[in-house]
Amino acid sequence: MSSRAQNYEFQERWNKQREFLDKPENTAFLTVEIHSPTSDPTVDKGHTLSERQLSWLWLLKFQQLATSLAWLTNGSIDLLRTANRRIAASKTDSPSDSSISSRLYRIIKYFFISGDSAVVLRVGSVFEGMAFQSPVGGVGGGRGVESLCQVSVDRIVFILGCFWIKYRKLRPVAAAGYVGRDNLEDYPIVLVQIPMCNEREVYQQSIAACCIQDWPKERMLIQAPSYMHRLQGWEPEICNELYVKEYEFVAIFDADFQPGPDFLKKTIPHFKGKDDLALVQARWAFVNKDENLLTRLQNINLSFHFEVEQQVNSVFINFFGFNGTAGVWRIKALEECGGWLERTTVEDMDISVCAHLCGWKFIYLNDVKCLCELPESYEAYKKQQHRWHSGPMQLFRLCFVDILRAKVSFGKKANMVFLFFLLRKLILPFYSFTLFCIILPLTMFLPEAQLPAWVVCYVPGIVSMLNILPEPRSFPFIVPYLLFENTMSVTKFNAMISGLFQLGSSYEWVVTKKLGRSSEADLVAYAEKESDSLVVETTSLHRSSQNQAWVS
Repeated sequence: MSSRAQNYEFQERWNKQREFLDKPENTAFLTVEIHSPTSDPTVDKGHTLSERQLSWLWLLKFQQLATSLAWLTNGSIDLLRTANRRIAASKTDSPSDSSISSRLYRIIKYFFISGDSAVVLRVGSVFEGMAFQSPVGGVGGGRGVESLCQVSVDRIVFILGCFWIKYRKLRPVAAAGYVGRDNLEDYPIVLVQIPMCNEREVYQQSIAACCIQDWPKERMLIQAPSYMHRLQGWEPEICNELYVKEYEFVAIFDADFQPGPDFLKKTIPHFKGKDDLALVQARWAFVNKDENLLTRLQNINLSFHFEVEQQVNSVFINFFGFNGTAGVWRIKALEECGGWLERTTVEDMDISVCAHLCGWKFIYLNDVKCLCELPESYEAYKKQQHRWHSGPMQLFRLCFVDILRAKVSFGKKANMVFLFFLLRKLILPFYSFTLFCIILPLTMFLPEAQLPAWVVCYVPGIVSMLNILPEPRSFPFIVPYLLFENTMSVTKFNAMISGLFQLGSSYEWVVTKKLGRSSEADLVAYAEKESDSLVVETTSLHRSSQNQAWVS
Protein backbone atom coordinates (compact mmCIF):
# COMPACT_ATOMS: atom_id res chain seq x y z
CA MET A 1 0.00 0.00 0.00
CA SER A 2 2.83 2.40 0.79
CA SER A 3 4.46 1.85 -2.64
CA ARG A 4 1.21 2.64 -4.43
CA ALA A 5 0.81 5.85 -2.41
CA GLN A 6 4.33 6.90 -3.33
CA ASN A 7 3.73 6.11 -7.03
CA TYR A 8 0.49 8.07 -6.96
CA GLU A 9 2.23 11.10 -5.54
CA PHE A 10 4.99 10.81 -8.12
CA GLN A 11 2.45 10.52 -10.96
CA GLU A 12 0.59 13.57 -9.69
CA ARG A 13 3.80 15.70 -9.60
CA TRP A 14 4.74 14.50 -13.09
CA ASN A 15 1.36 15.49 -14.53
CA LYS A 16 1.68 18.98 -13.05
CA GLN A 17 5.10 19.39 -14.67
CA ARG A 18 3.73 18.15 -18.00
CA GLU A 19 0.96 20.73 -17.85
CA PHE A 20 3.52 23.48 -17.12
CA LEU A 21 5.79 22.44 -20.00
CA ASP A 22 2.92 22.13 -22.49
CA LYS A 23 2.15 25.86 -22.18
CA PRO A 24 3.47 27.88 -25.20
CA GLU A 25 5.11 30.59 -23.13
CA ASN A 26 7.30 28.03 -21.35
CA THR A 27 8.55 26.09 -24.34
CA ALA A 28 11.51 28.48 -24.85
CA PHE A 29 13.23 26.99 -21.82
CA LEU A 30 13.37 23.57 -23.56
CA THR A 31 15.45 24.75 -26.53
CA VAL A 32 18.69 22.73 -26.52
CA GLU A 33 21.48 22.64 -29.09
CA ILE A 34 23.60 19.52 -29.47
CA HIS A 35 26.69 19.82 -31.62
CA SER A 36 27.98 16.59 -33.05
CA PRO A 37 31.72 16.26 -33.59
CA THR A 38 31.24 15.95 -37.34
CA SER A 39 28.89 18.91 -37.75
CA ASP A 40 30.00 22.07 -39.47
CA PRO A 41 30.64 24.78 -36.82
CA THR A 42 29.85 27.52 -39.30
CA VAL A 43 26.22 26.43 -39.74
CA ASP A 44 23.82 28.79 -37.95
CA LYS A 45 21.34 26.84 -35.87
CA GLY A 46 18.98 29.80 -35.67
CA HIS A 47 19.14 29.96 -31.86
CA THR A 48 17.84 33.26 -30.43
CA LEU A 49 16.87 34.52 -26.98
CA SER A 50 13.28 35.32 -26.23
CA GLU A 51 12.14 38.70 -24.96
CA ARG A 52 11.59 37.24 -21.51
CA GLN A 53 15.16 35.90 -21.41
CA LEU A 54 16.59 39.22 -22.56
CA SER A 55 14.62 41.14 -19.95
CA TRP A 56 15.85 38.84 -17.18
CA LEU A 57 19.42 39.13 -18.49
CA TRP A 58 19.36 42.92 -18.46
CA LEU A 59 17.73 42.98 -15.04
CA LEU A 60 20.56 40.79 -13.74
CA LYS A 61 23.21 43.08 -15.20
CA PHE A 62 21.47 46.16 -13.80
CA GLN A 63 21.36 44.53 -10.38
CA GLN A 64 25.09 43.79 -10.54
CA LEU A 65 25.83 47.38 -11.58
CA ALA A 66 23.66 48.79 -8.81
CA THR A 67 25.40 46.54 -6.29
CA SER A 68 28.84 47.70 -7.45
CA LEU A 69 27.84 51.37 -7.28
CA ALA A 70 26.39 50.91 -3.84
CA TRP A 71 29.60 49.18 -2.68
CA LEU A 72 31.77 51.98 -4.06
CA THR A 73 29.55 54.64 -2.52
CA ASN A 74 29.54 53.00 0.89
CA GLY A 75 33.30 52.47 0.72
CA SER A 76 33.92 56.10 -0.19
CA ILE A 77 31.67 57.34 2.59
CA ASP A 78 33.39 55.06 5.11
CA LEU A 79 36.80 56.26 3.93
CA LEU A 80 35.80 59.91 4.25
CA ARG A 81 34.36 59.31 7.68
CA THR A 82 37.55 57.54 8.76
CA ALA A 83 39.74 60.33 7.44
CA ASN A 84 37.55 62.96 9.07
CA ARG A 85 37.70 61.12 12.37
CA ARG A 86 41.49 60.86 12.17
CA ILE A 87 42.07 64.55 11.47
CA ALA A 88 39.37 65.87 13.77
CA ALA A 89 40.62 67.92 16.69
CA SER A 90 38.35 66.32 19.24
CA LYS A 91 39.47 65.29 22.70
CA THR A 92 39.92 61.66 23.62
CA ASP A 93 38.35 60.08 26.66
CA SER A 94 41.04 57.69 27.88
CA PRO A 95 44.13 59.01 29.69
CA SER A 96 46.46 56.99 27.45
CA ASP A 97 44.94 58.50 24.31
CA SER A 98 45.29 61.97 25.79
CA SER A 99 48.95 61.31 26.60
CA ILE A 100 49.77 60.19 23.07
CA SER A 101 47.91 63.13 21.55
CA SER A 102 49.58 65.64 23.88
CA ARG A 103 53.05 64.39 22.96
CA LEU A 104 52.24 64.71 19.28
CA TYR A 105 50.86 68.21 19.74
CA ARG A 106 53.89 69.18 21.83
CA ILE A 107 56.22 68.32 18.95
CA ILE A 108 54.10 70.18 16.41
CA LYS A 109 53.72 73.22 18.64
CA TYR A 110 57.47 73.33 19.19
CA PHE A 111 58.14 73.64 15.47
CA PHE A 112 55.32 76.02 14.66
CA ILE A 113 55.68 78.32 17.66
CA SER A 114 59.40 78.67 17.08
CA GLY A 115 58.71 79.25 13.39
CA ASP A 116 56.10 81.94 14.10
CA SER A 117 58.40 83.68 16.56
CA ALA A 118 61.21 83.83 14.06
CA VAL A 119 58.85 84.93 11.30
CA VAL A 120 57.97 87.99 13.39
CA LEU A 121 61.64 88.89 13.34
CA ARG A 122 61.70 88.32 9.61
CA VAL A 123 58.72 90.68 9.14
CA GLY A 124 60.61 93.31 11.10
CA SER A 125 63.71 92.84 8.96
CA VAL A 126 61.71 93.16 5.75
CA PHE A 127 59.98 96.33 6.91
CA GLU A 128 63.33 97.67 8.06
CA GLY A 129 64.65 97.10 4.56
CA MET A 130 61.57 98.85 3.15
CA ALA A 131 62.12 101.86 5.36
CA PHE A 132 65.71 102.33 4.26
CA GLN A 133 65.07 101.47 0.61
CA SER A 134 65.95 104.27 -1.77
CA PRO A 135 63.18 105.32 -4.16
CA VAL A 136 65.35 104.83 -7.23
CA GLY A 137 66.02 101.20 -6.48
CA GLY A 138 69.21 99.61 -5.31
CA VAL A 139 69.95 97.03 -2.67
CA GLY A 140 68.65 97.42 0.85
CA GLY A 141 70.20 96.15 4.05
CA GLY A 142 67.37 94.60 6.07
CA ARG A 143 68.49 91.62 8.10
CA GLY A 144 66.85 89.24 10.54
CA VAL A 145 67.11 85.84 12.08
CA GLU A 146 65.30 83.34 9.86
CA SER A 147 62.77 80.86 11.18
CA LEU A 148 63.55 77.29 12.11
CA CYS A 149 60.59 75.88 10.24
CA GLN A 150 59.05 76.86 6.92
CA VAL A 151 55.34 77.63 7.39
CA SER A 152 52.78 79.51 5.41
CA VAL A 153 53.47 82.75 7.31
CA ASP A 154 57.02 82.77 5.96
CA ARG A 155 55.72 82.36 2.41
CA ILE A 156 53.25 85.18 2.97
CA VAL A 157 56.09 87.44 4.07
CA PHE A 158 57.99 86.62 0.88
CA ILE A 159 54.91 87.33 -1.22
CA LEU A 160 54.33 90.63 0.57
CA GLY A 161 57.94 91.57 -0.02
CA CYS A 162 57.54 90.79 -3.72
CA PHE A 163 54.34 92.88 -3.89
CA TRP A 164 56.13 95.75 -2.16
CA ILE A 165 58.93 95.58 -4.72
CA LYS A 166 56.44 95.73 -7.57
CA TYR A 167 54.37 98.47 -5.93
CA ARG A 168 57.39 100.69 -5.26
CA LYS A 169 59.03 99.58 -8.52
CA LEU A 170 62.23 98.76 -6.68
CA ARG A 171 64.89 97.38 -8.94
CA PRO A 172 68.60 97.91 -9.45
CA VAL A 173 69.33 100.85 -11.72
CA ALA A 174 72.57 101.05 -13.70
CA ALA A 175 74.59 104.27 -13.52
CA ALA A 176 74.87 104.55 -17.32
CA GLY A 177 74.56 102.29 -20.33
CA TYR A 178 76.67 101.74 -23.42
CA VAL A 179 75.50 103.60 -26.52
CA GLY A 180 77.46 103.52 -29.74
CA ARG A 181 80.98 102.24 -30.30
CA ASP A 182 82.91 105.39 -30.98
CA ASN A 183 85.17 104.90 -27.99
CA LEU A 184 85.91 101.21 -27.51
CA GLU A 185 87.94 101.94 -24.38
CA ASP A 186 84.70 102.60 -22.50
CA TYR A 187 83.70 98.97 -22.98
CA PRO A 188 85.29 96.65 -20.42
CA ILE A 189 86.87 93.45 -21.68
CA VAL A 190 84.47 90.56 -21.01
CA LEU A 191 85.24 86.86 -20.94
CA VAL A 192 82.29 84.65 -21.96
CA GLN A 193 82.57 81.04 -20.82
CA ILE A 194 80.35 78.10 -21.76
CA PRO A 195 81.41 75.11 -19.60
CA MET A 196 80.12 71.84 -20.99
CA CYS A 197 80.53 68.09 -20.72
CA ASN A 198 79.11 65.65 -23.28
CA GLU A 199 76.32 68.03 -24.29
CA ARG A 200 76.36 67.72 -28.03
CA GLU A 201 72.61 68.33 -28.33
CA VAL A 202 72.80 71.94 -27.13
CA TYR A 203 76.33 73.32 -27.44
CA GLN A 204 75.97 74.77 -30.94
CA GLN A 205 73.02 76.99 -30.11
CA SER A 206 74.72 78.28 -26.96
CA ILE A 207 77.89 79.25 -28.82
CA ALA A 208 75.80 80.88 -31.55
CA ALA A 209 73.84 82.90 -28.97
CA CYS A 210 77.06 84.17 -27.38
CA CYS A 211 78.54 85.06 -30.76
CA ILE A 212 75.70 87.44 -31.64
CA GLN A 213 76.15 89.54 -28.50
CA ASP A 214 75.83 93.25 -29.21
CA TRP A 215 79.27 93.95 -27.82
CA PRO A 216 82.50 95.02 -29.54
CA LYS A 217 84.21 91.88 -30.72
CA GLU A 218 87.60 93.36 -29.83
CA ARG A 219 86.45 93.55 -26.22
CA MET A 220 85.08 90.02 -25.87
CA LEU A 221 86.50 86.51 -25.74
CA ILE A 222 84.37 83.36 -25.94
CA GLN A 223 85.60 80.13 -24.38
CA ALA A 224 83.98 76.70 -24.50
CA PRO A 225 85.98 74.67 -21.92
CA SER A 226 85.19 71.04 -21.19
CA TYR A 227 86.40 69.47 -17.95
CA MET A 228 85.53 65.83 -18.48
CA HIS A 229 88.17 64.59 -16.05
CA ARG A 230 86.60 66.20 -12.98
CA LEU A 231 84.58 64.04 -10.63
CA GLN A 232 82.28 66.55 -8.96
CA GLY A 233 81.67 69.21 -11.59
CA TRP A 234 83.08 71.35 -14.35
CA GLU A 235 82.71 74.98 -13.45
CA PRO A 236 85.30 77.00 -15.38
CA GLU A 237 88.72 77.71 -13.98
CA ILE A 238 89.06 81.44 -14.51
CA CYS A 239 92.55 82.41 -13.47
CA ASN A 240 94.85 79.72 -14.88
CA GLU A 241 95.60 81.41 -18.20
CA LEU A 242 97.83 84.49 -18.27
CA TYR A 243 95.78 86.36 -20.87
CA VAL A 244 92.73 86.18 -18.59
CA LYS A 245 94.41 88.73 -16.31
CA GLU A 246 93.45 91.41 -18.82
CA TYR A 247 89.74 90.69 -18.45
CA GLU A 248 87.59 92.41 -15.85
CA PHE A 249 84.37 90.40 -15.99
CA VAL A 250 83.32 86.86 -16.86
CA ALA A 251 79.86 85.88 -18.07
CA ILE A 252 78.99 82.21 -17.48
CA PHE A 253 76.38 80.21 -19.40
CA ASP A 254 75.62 76.52 -19.23
CA ALA A 255 75.59 74.64 -22.52
CA ASP A 256 71.79 74.81 -22.84
CA PHE A 257 71.49 78.56 -22.14
CA GLN A 258 71.04 81.15 -24.88
CA PRO A 259 71.41 84.76 -23.73
CA GLY A 260 69.72 87.52 -25.69
CA PRO A 261 71.85 89.73 -27.95
CA ASP A 262 71.68 92.58 -25.42
CA PHE A 263 72.54 90.47 -22.36
CA LEU A 264 75.94 92.09 -21.75
CA LYS A 265 74.54 95.58 -22.36
CA LYS A 266 71.91 94.99 -19.66
CA THR A 267 74.20 93.46 -17.03
CA ILE A 268 77.69 95.01 -17.33
CA PRO A 269 76.52 98.64 -16.71
CA HIS A 270 75.47 97.72 -13.16
CA PHE A 271 79.13 97.34 -12.20
CA LYS A 272 79.88 101.02 -12.94
CA GLY A 273 80.60 102.93 -9.76
CA LYS A 274 80.09 99.86 -7.55
CA ASP A 275 83.50 98.50 -6.71
CA ASP A 276 82.04 96.17 -4.07
CA LEU A 277 79.66 94.46 -6.52
CA ALA A 278 80.75 90.92 -7.39
CA LEU A 279 77.79 89.33 -9.20
CA VAL A 280 74.90 90.31 -11.46
CA GLN A 281 72.47 87.41 -11.78
CA ALA A 282 69.81 87.18 -14.52
CA ARG A 283 66.58 85.21 -14.54
CA TRP A 284 65.97 81.93 -16.34
CA ALA A 285 63.25 81.60 -18.99
CA PHE A 286 62.15 78.16 -20.17
CA VAL A 287 61.35 77.31 -23.78
CA ASN A 288 59.72 73.96 -22.94
CA LYS A 289 57.72 74.84 -19.81
CA ASP A 290 54.49 73.66 -21.51
CA GLU A 291 55.97 70.45 -22.94
CA ASN A 292 54.39 68.09 -20.39
CA LEU A 293 53.07 67.97 -16.84
CA LEU A 294 56.55 67.55 -15.35
CA THR A 295 57.89 70.72 -16.99
CA ARG A 296 54.78 72.65 -15.90
CA LEU A 297 55.34 71.64 -12.28
CA GLN A 298 59.02 72.54 -12.47
CA ASN A 299 58.10 75.93 -13.87
CA ILE A 300 55.97 76.60 -10.77
CA ASN A 301 58.86 76.03 -8.38
CA LEU A 302 61.45 77.92 -10.41
CA SER A 303 59.12 80.85 -11.06
CA PHE A 304 58.63 81.27 -7.32
CA HIS A 305 62.38 80.93 -6.78
CA PHE A 306 63.32 83.67 -9.24
CA GLU A 307 60.30 85.96 -8.97
CA VAL A 308 60.04 85.90 -5.17
CA GLU A 309 62.99 84.35 -3.34
CA GLN A 310 65.86 85.71 -5.41
CA GLN A 311 64.29 89.14 -5.84
CA VAL A 312 63.30 89.61 -2.18
CA ASN A 313 66.63 88.34 -0.88
CA SER A 314 68.50 90.62 -3.27
CA VAL A 315 66.58 93.75 -2.30
CA PHE A 316 66.12 93.30 1.45
CA ILE A 317 68.90 90.95 2.55
CA ASN A 318 71.54 91.64 -0.10
CA PHE A 319 72.48 87.98 -0.44
CA PHE A 320 71.34 85.10 -2.61
CA GLY A 321 72.94 82.07 -4.15
CA PHE A 322 74.48 82.19 -7.59
CA ASN A 323 72.44 79.94 -9.87
CA GLY A 324 75.53 78.62 -11.63
CA THR A 325 74.72 80.20 -14.99
CA ALA A 326 73.24 83.31 -16.63
CA GLY A 327 75.36 85.58 -14.43
CA VAL A 328 78.30 87.97 -14.70
CA TRP A 329 81.11 87.88 -12.12
CA ARG A 330 83.84 90.37 -11.39
CA ILE A 331 87.03 88.37 -11.85
CA LYS A 332 88.72 90.23 -8.99
CA ALA A 333 86.06 88.92 -6.60
CA LEU A 334 86.62 85.35 -7.77
CA GLU A 335 90.35 85.69 -7.22
CA GLU A 336 89.94 87.05 -3.70
CA CYS A 337 87.55 84.24 -2.78
CA GLY A 338 89.97 81.52 -3.87
CA GLY A 339 88.37 80.66 -7.21
CA TRP A 340 86.20 77.66 -8.00
CA LEU A 341 86.56 74.83 -5.48
CA GLU A 342 85.94 71.13 -6.16
CA ARG A 343 85.01 70.15 -2.63
CA THR A 344 81.25 69.92 -3.28
CA THR A 345 78.85 69.38 -6.16
CA VAL A 346 77.50 72.94 -5.79
CA GLU A 347 80.50 75.07 -6.72
CA ASP A 348 78.23 77.98 -7.64
CA MET A 349 76.79 78.08 -4.11
CA ASP A 350 80.26 77.64 -2.63
CA ILE A 351 81.66 80.67 -4.42
CA SER A 352 78.58 82.70 -3.44
CA VAL A 353 79.08 81.98 0.25
CA CYS A 354 82.80 82.76 0.07
CA ALA A 355 82.18 86.04 -1.74
CA HIS A 356 79.52 87.09 0.76
CA LEU A 357 81.82 86.34 3.68
CA CYS A 358 84.49 88.47 2.01
CA GLY A 359 82.14 91.45 1.92
CA TRP A 360 81.08 91.40 -1.74
CA LYS A 361 77.54 92.31 -2.84
CA PHE A 362 75.18 90.77 -5.38
CA ILE A 363 72.44 92.13 -7.66
CA TYR A 364 69.57 90.18 -9.19
CA LEU A 365 67.88 91.40 -12.40
CA ASN A 366 64.39 89.96 -12.71
CA ASP A 367 63.71 91.70 -16.03
CA VAL A 368 66.76 90.22 -17.80
CA LYS A 369 65.93 86.71 -18.96
CA CYS A 370 68.07 83.96 -20.44
CA LEU A 371 66.53 81.12 -22.41
CA CYS A 372 67.18 77.58 -21.19
CA GLU A 373 65.62 74.12 -21.09
CA LEU A 374 63.92 72.10 -18.36
CA PRO A 375 64.52 68.34 -18.00
CA GLU A 376 61.57 66.55 -19.57
CA SER A 377 62.05 63.10 -18.03
CA TYR A 378 61.46 62.19 -14.41
CA GLU A 379 64.78 60.35 -14.13
CA ALA A 380 66.75 63.43 -15.23
CA TYR A 381 64.75 65.70 -12.92
CA LYS A 382 65.23 63.34 -9.97
CA LYS A 383 69.02 63.29 -10.41
CA GLN A 384 69.07 67.06 -10.73
CA GLN A 385 67.10 67.52 -7.51
CA HIS A 386 69.32 65.05 -5.69
CA ARG A 387 72.39 67.09 -6.60
CA TRP A 388 70.70 70.39 -5.72
CA HIS A 389 69.71 69.16 -2.24
CA SER A 390 72.74 67.08 -1.28
CA GLY A 391 75.35 69.66 -2.30
CA PRO A 392 74.19 72.39 0.12
CA MET A 393 74.52 70.01 3.05
CA GLN A 394 78.05 69.13 1.98
CA LEU A 395 78.84 72.82 1.84
CA PHE A 396 77.20 73.55 5.19
CA ARG A 397 79.40 70.97 6.93
CA LEU A 398 82.51 72.45 5.36
CA CYS A 399 81.86 76.16 5.77
CA PHE A 400 79.92 76.33 9.07
CA VAL A 401 83.05 77.09 11.09
CA ASP A 402 84.22 79.57 8.45
CA ILE A 403 80.90 81.41 8.73
CA LEU A 404 81.27 81.72 12.50
CA ARG A 405 84.86 82.95 12.19
CA ALA A 406 84.19 85.36 9.33
CA LYS A 407 84.66 89.07 10.00
CA VAL A 408 81.12 90.01 9.04
CA SER A 409 78.19 91.26 11.05
CA PHE A 410 76.11 88.97 13.22
CA GLY A 411 73.10 89.64 11.00
CA LYS A 412 74.90 88.28 7.94
CA LYS A 413 75.98 85.18 9.84
CA ALA A 414 72.46 84.60 11.15
CA ASN A 415 70.92 85.07 7.72
CA MET A 416 73.35 82.66 6.12
CA VAL A 417 73.03 79.96 8.79
CA PHE A 418 69.30 80.09 9.53
CA LEU A 419 67.83 81.24 6.22
CA PHE A 420 70.21 80.03 3.56
CA PHE A 421 71.17 76.64 5.03
CA LEU A 422 69.07 75.44 7.96
CA LEU A 423 65.67 76.73 6.91
CA ARG A 424 65.74 76.22 3.16
CA LYS A 425 68.11 73.30 2.78
CA LEU A 426 67.62 71.23 5.95
CA ILE A 427 64.46 72.07 7.92
CA LEU A 428 62.09 72.35 4.95
CA PRO A 429 62.90 68.92 3.39
CA PHE A 430 62.80 67.33 6.84
CA TYR A 431 59.48 69.01 7.66
CA SER A 432 57.86 67.99 4.35
CA PHE A 433 59.05 64.40 4.59
CA THR A 434 58.05 63.81 8.21
CA LEU A 435 54.64 65.46 7.84
CA PHE A 436 53.48 63.92 4.56
CA CYS A 437 55.30 60.60 4.63
CA ILE A 438 55.30 59.67 8.35
CA ILE A 439 52.89 61.66 10.53
CA LEU A 440 49.89 61.76 8.19
CA PRO A 441 50.02 58.03 7.30
CA LEU A 442 50.24 57.18 10.99
CA THR A 443 47.19 59.28 11.80
CA MET A 444 45.18 57.27 9.27
CA PHE A 445 45.89 54.00 11.09
CA LEU A 446 46.25 55.11 14.71
CA PRO A 447 43.07 56.66 16.16
CA GLU A 448 45.04 57.93 19.14
CA ALA A 449 47.21 60.17 16.93
CA GLN A 450 44.92 62.96 15.79
CA LEU A 451 45.82 66.13 13.91
CA PRO A 452 43.70 69.22 13.30
CA ALA A 453 42.55 69.92 9.77
CA TRP A 454 44.69 73.05 9.47
CA VAL A 455 47.82 70.93 9.80
CA VAL A 456 46.67 68.40 7.23
CA CYS A 457 44.87 70.57 4.70
CA TYR A 458 45.09 74.30 5.22
CA VAL A 459 48.82 74.83 5.67
CA PRO A 460 49.88 72.67 2.67
CA GLY A 461 47.10 74.19 0.57
CA ILE A 462 48.05 77.77 1.43
CA VAL A 463 51.73 77.13 0.78
CA SER A 464 50.91 75.56 -2.59
CA MET A 465 48.70 78.48 -3.59
CA LEU A 466 51.40 80.96 -2.61
CA ASN A 467 53.94 79.08 -4.68
CA ILE A 468 51.69 79.33 -7.73
CA LEU A 469 51.00 83.08 -7.38
CA PRO A 470 54.02 84.11 -9.49
CA GLU A 471 52.73 81.83 -12.28
CA PRO A 472 48.92 82.36 -12.37
CA ARG A 473 48.54 80.23 -15.51
CA SER A 474 49.45 77.19 -13.41
CA PHE A 475 46.46 77.37 -11.04
CA PRO A 476 44.67 74.46 -12.78
CA PHE A 477 47.63 72.27 -11.77
CA ILE A 478 47.52 73.04 -8.05
CA VAL A 479 46.36 69.54 -7.06
CA PRO A 480 48.99 67.69 -9.16
CA TYR A 481 51.57 70.15 -7.88
CA LEU A 482 50.73 69.43 -4.24
CA LEU A 483 50.84 65.67 -4.80
CA PHE A 484 54.06 65.94 -6.80
CA GLU A 485 55.82 67.98 -4.12
CA ASN A 486 54.78 65.48 -1.46
CA THR A 487 56.22 62.69 -3.57
CA MET A 488 59.45 64.56 -4.26
CA SER A 489 59.92 65.17 -0.54
CA VAL A 490 61.27 61.61 -0.29
CA THR A 491 63.97 62.33 -2.88
CA LYS A 492 64.86 65.69 -1.35
CA PHE A 493 65.04 64.26 2.16
CA ASN A 494 67.22 61.39 1.00
CA ALA A 495 69.53 63.83 -0.78
CA MET A 496 69.72 66.08 2.26
CA ILE A 497 70.65 63.15 4.53
CA SER A 498 73.25 61.83 2.08
CA GLY A 499 74.90 65.24 1.83
CA LEU A 500 74.79 65.89 5.56
CA PHE A 501 76.42 62.57 6.48
CA GLN A 502 78.69 62.35 3.39
CA LEU A 503 77.17 59.23 1.93
CA GLY A 504 78.49 57.91 -1.36
CA SER A 505 75.55 59.09 -3.47
CA SER A 506 76.03 62.70 -2.39
CA TYR A 507 79.17 63.08 -4.55
CA GLU A 508 77.58 61.64 -7.66
CA TRP A 509 77.57 64.13 -10.54
CA VAL A 510 75.33 63.33 -13.48
CA VAL A 511 74.79 65.78 -16.33
CA THR A 512 71.12 66.72 -16.61
CA LYS A 513 69.96 65.31 -19.93
CA LYS A 514 68.76 67.97 -22.38
CA LEU A 515 67.12 67.51 -25.76
CA GLY A 516 68.04 70.75 -27.48
CA ARG A 517 64.57 72.29 -27.43
CA SER A 518 66.03 75.81 -27.57
CA SER A 519 66.48 76.03 -31.32
CA GLU A 520 67.73 78.92 -33.38
CA ALA A 521 64.12 79.87 -34.09
CA ASP A 522 63.51 80.26 -30.36
CA LEU A 523 66.57 82.46 -30.08
CA VAL A 524 65.49 84.74 -32.92
CA ALA A 525 61.96 85.01 -31.49
CA TYR A 526 63.38 85.95 -28.12
CA ALA A 527 65.62 88.55 -29.72
CA GLU A 528 62.64 90.06 -31.53
CA LYS A 529 60.70 90.34 -28.30
CA GLU A 530 63.45 91.66 -26.06
CA SER A 531 65.52 93.78 -28.47
CA ASP A 532 63.51 95.30 -31.30
CA SER A 533 66.46 97.40 -32.39
CA LEU A 534 68.55 94.31 -33.11
CA VAL A 535 66.03 92.30 -35.09
CA VAL A 536 67.27 93.45 -38.50
CA GLU A 537 70.89 92.60 -37.88
CA THR A 538 70.39 89.36 -35.90
CA THR A 539 70.87 87.08 -38.90
CA SER A 540 73.89 88.93 -40.23
CA LEU A 541 75.51 89.06 -36.80
CA HIS A 542 74.92 85.35 -36.39
CA ARG A 543 76.86 84.59 -39.55
CA SER A 544 79.61 87.18 -39.36
CA SER A 545 80.42 87.00 -35.65
CA GLN A 546 81.62 83.42 -35.93
CA ASN A 547 84.55 84.68 -37.99
CA GLN A 548 85.22 87.72 -35.83
CA ALA A 549 84.90 86.28 -32.30
CA TRP A 550 87.65 84.14 -30.85
CA VAL A 551 86.37 80.77 -29.75
CA SER A 552 88.76 78.63 -27.76
